[in-house]
Amino acid sequence: MFSEEIEIGSQVTNPRANPKKRERTKSGVKTVKPFAVEGVSQRVAKYWHNRYTLFTRYDEGIKMDEEGWFSVTPEDIASRHAERSGGGTVIDCFSGVGGNAIQFAKMCFHVVAIDIDPKKIGFASNNAKIYGVEDYIDFIIGDFFQLAPFLKADVVFLAPPWGGPTYNTFENFTLDLLKPKDGYSIFQVAQRITPNIIMFLPRNVDLRQVEELSWLSSPPLNIEIEENYIGSYLKGITAYFGNTASRLPTLS
Repeated sequence: MFSEEIEIGSQVTNPRANPKKRERTKSGVKTVKPFAVEGVSQRVAKYWHNRYTLFTRYDEGIKMDEEGWFSVTPEDIASRHAERSGGGTVIDCFSGVGGNAIQFAKMCFHVVAIDIDPKKIGFASNNAKIYGVEDYIDFIIGDFFQLAPFLKADVVFLAPPWGGPTYNTFENFTLDLLKPKDGYSIFQVAQRITPNIIMFLPRNVDLRQVEELSWLSSPPLNIEIEENYIGSYLKGITAYFGNTASRLPTLS
């Protein structure tokens, strides 16, 4: 649900609203001009308002599809992931439009960015050029699960799709709700590449299940769980496993 009603073209986010949004002021009611941005749909308008938290260089030609608007990791959080990764070769298994891959590359790491959607890889490549890090990233169009047996890396980064904006309608987001497979299956495939895994998850994720990923491994992995905020807003949860965790199982 949007935090405010926004008109886009002839569409209004609240179908019961008047053709023009009205805003009450001390002196009465004033008409607010319709909001319209080319390429931004009603569904993702609120994300457009926060575009500079997603990409600080948005105005320089950043490209995203609709799914990219609500799935890209905010830049500050992606930078945090890069700082914690420890370097070397990093595989971004569901790279989308490149938010995380760019931040890993800014740390001069070698990044393998994988996505099954050719359009997203095209957007990610464009965005990496804007940040001047395209030479540090190998972009691969493909299915991570089919490619995994042939991959080697120091760190695997997992930010699998959360199922769209409706993820926050769940009081307790369980790992089976992740896409394209459940979180346990995704983690097991990643673990065959390296035990050093960073996993970005919804803020309402079931933390007990996240901890299970650690002790169901053989041998059990170190784990650190971190809350990620944008301002005062809790955006997501990051779980660090293996050498990316700074200490034994705990919640930070």
